[in-house]
Amino acid sequence: MPARRAAAVLTATVLTAGPAVLLGAVPAHAAGGSGEGKAGAAVLRAGLNVELLNGAAKLPLNVSLNEVNAPKSAEEKTLSVTLDGVEGGKPVNVLAADVATARATVDKQKAEGYSNLVKARVHVPGLPLLSLIEVEQVTSKATCEVGKKPVAESNVLGSVTVLGKKTTLTAGGTTKVEVPGVGLVQLDLSQKATTDRTAAATALELNVSVDPLKAGVAKVDGRVKLAEANCETPAPAEDEQPPQSGEPEEPGTQPQGEDGNLAETGGSSATPYIAGGAAALIAAGGGAMLLARKRRAARSEG
Repeated sequence: MPARRAAAVLTATVLTAGPAVLLGAVPAHAAGGSGEGKAGAAVLRAGLNVELLNGAAKLPLNVSLNEVNAPKSAEEKTLSVTLDGVEGGKPVNVLAADVATARATVDKQKAEGYSNLVKARVHVPGLPLLSLIEVEQVTSKATCEVGKKPVAESNVLGSVTVLGKKTTLTAGGTTKVEVPGVGLVQLDLSQKATTDRTAAATALELNVSVDPLKAGVAKVDGRVKLAEANCETPAPAEDEQPPQSGEPEEPGTQPQGEDGNLAETGGSSATPYIAGGAAALIAAGGGAMLLARKRRAARSEG
């Protein structure tokens, strides 16, 4: 093959095939495919251990009210929940409220959980006439929207009464309420957490330790949560992904992948070596052409 043609073939091969020729194929980095978001909510969630008098039995009681979960949107508005057979055979109305709403919604752009309690009263076994807690209104909301940072928020509005005592809650801390002969309640206000794709909020969380010694109940301990909400951001649809290999980028931009390689354009950290190899091959081809010319000139002079 003449030197000029050989140089042209080598150069064209390197410049069009790129990394696949010299280093093996290096795929561009791309975000994941499309997917549904998630959302959930509950107006009440309780996990209690009830110990009956004389050590007759220990009963684990787990109860939730208006617990909803999506991707399929859902809403519940039940106003009360009752437990049977734990207080001398009588039912215990664990929660009663004027408004008790839990909602979870998901679409392609946003997932959102929401819960709301108005004029709510919580009871535990052994305290038939005394509320564990009474609240005017508590709400929580978690919003996860594509392209935005997830948001968690909760509010406690109006007065809060714990074991018959009006209580001032401390934001970001724990409030303790103790009633002699009844028990101890520790309250945490507005628990919130977010990550890059998730959010969760709880308006009130109560750690309960009650020794009522009434109605056949010796001790109640456990945890009660009021107004929960959570969400997870939907994955972007494929037509909303960043440009992939072969698609034009904005002038002057070179997006970086997670491992430092050039992403979305088909390039990688090996690009300088590839370019150098191409330059070396071009130079070699040029040298071959120059040598051929010198030989032809020498033959002419001879």
